[in-house]
Amino acid sequence: MPEKIEPELLYFLQPSALPVTILVVESVSYLPKLREMFPSARLLAVADEEDALDELPSGLDVEFHCMDYLSERLPFPLQSLDYIISDLTLERAGNPQDIAAGFSTYLKETGAFLTSFRNIRHWSVLEELRDGHYYQVVSRLFARPEFERLLYASFYKNVHCHGQKRQAPAGVLEGLLAAGFENVGDDLETEYWLVRADRSMPEMALLKSMYTAEDRKQLSRLLHRIEYEVELTESCREFWDLWQELKLFSDYAGEFIHEAVFHPEAFFANLRFGSETLGDKVEERLELIGEMEAWER
Repeated sequence: MPEKIEPELLYFLQPSALPVTILVVESVSYLPKLREMFPSARLLAVADEEDALDELPSGLDVEFHCMDYLSERLPFPLQSLDYIISDLTLERAGNPQDIAAGFSTYLKETGAFLTSFRNIRHWSVLEELRDGHYYQVVSRLFARPEFERLLYASFYKNVHCHGQKRQAPAGVLEGLLAAGFENVGDDLETEYWLVRADRSMPEMALLKSMYTAEDRKQLSRLLHRIEYEVELTESCREFWDLWQELKLFSDYAGEFIHEAVFHPEAFFANLRFGSETLGDKVEERLELIGEMEAWER
């Protein structure tokens, strides 16, 4: 890891006693702090040198694999990891989108990839280029928009960046601005970007954490049957039966409907109409429908 970058990717995480599964790729210096933050976690580490963990404290209980992770498949089940943590990983990759997309397949639907990259628009890089030099011959540098596009194209749904800054000497920034460089969000003084890329949008991650994939699949199927009036009364009956079985509540259902349904007005009209013949709980159900409609608006 270059000396200039501060290992701060844990900025994106909150301590938890949950038994999460965390993979650290190369950036093994995070492991002691991770064990402190996540005492019940399963910690995994991958690096391309056998002695990568030798300088770390003993007793961390880390499962270590020595391998070339840029060319070999990771030895873990797909959709089994809560977090993958690795500074500057994609700078070394010949095809960074392949690596980013590959990592995404190992993450749970609620998981996230935490990484970082050097900003090619930092004043120090621009000064080197102005003087006819480029010293990053064995790595790939990115600008923030390019890196975000790469992650979105690699099946991540939400990308959040946090800057590490190194201020320019007096007069340097003014010269770049005068030359026509934009400095939106202090980009010219952001040397590194720390990045959290989530497999799901935050709202959907919460939904996915509350019920099983099979439960959510069944709920989504019924919502679409109601939306498109497929055996409407029976679909509404199954919907309310599933509601009772899963002990759904209106906020959750409203969130799920908001994410899953393409035509909410038609859906709510159909649900209301199809529920009217289902017995003595009609009024209670219509009240719940009203709560969901209000949430949707």
